[in-house]
Amino acid sequence: MLPLLALACVVTTACGSAETDTAQRDVNPADAALLNPDAAALTATAPDSFTVTFVTSAGAVDVRVHRRWSPLGADRLHYLASHGFFDGARFFRVVPGFAVQFGLSGRPDVDAVFEKLEFEDEPVKVSNRRGTLVFATSGPNTRSTQLFFNLVDNDYLDDQGFTPVGEVVQGMDVVDRINPEYQEESNLQRRILRDGNAFFRTRFPALDSIESVKLKP
Repeated sequence: MLPLLALACVVTTACGSAETDTAQRDVNPADAALLNPDAAALTATAPDSFTVTFVTSAGAVDVRVHRRWSPLGADRLHYLASHGFFDGARFFRVVPGFAVQFGLSGRPDVDAVFEKLEFEDEPVKVSNRRGTLVFATSGPNTRSTQLFFNLVDNDYLDDQGFTPVGEVVQGMDVVDRINPEYQEESNLQRRILRDGNAFFRTRFPALDSIESVKLKP
């Protein structure tokens, strides 16, 4: 199942075992953290708070992450941001008056690994207000890499178990102007998992993307 916030989920095609897939290919040492992540490093405790700067094609967005809001979410986000997972990723689902979603890397080999690395739900400690950053989910205990920015106060998502992990402290105007041209398309996420950024270049060339990510204390 693929995360689509509170809307209907899309069933993915079979991808096989991440461990098997990875073992069958030579892994570039620079890519090891994404293609063959160490379990201890993947779950290492993140700082109590830290800032993630998403340098996007629309401008820079600073997100302050609070581990007390979502310890497991903060740990996963810190790992992904530290190892370049989001570099080149597209904002593939933008629904005005609702949310901006991202978190598929655009590399089918990497996404096939992390699709299997789901982590458990946590209590909602902070409401899904405008500007919060939240892991998407397709059901219980299915958080992995996909996230969304709340464009408005979506407090009804609190009861559905969507747990904010941080909040935009600078650059919400950038989030507001991320390209909403395509919004949603049936089976889009399956195509991204299969074809990655090559699909975007041919079908959705004007999508905004994440150029790089920086971590700051």
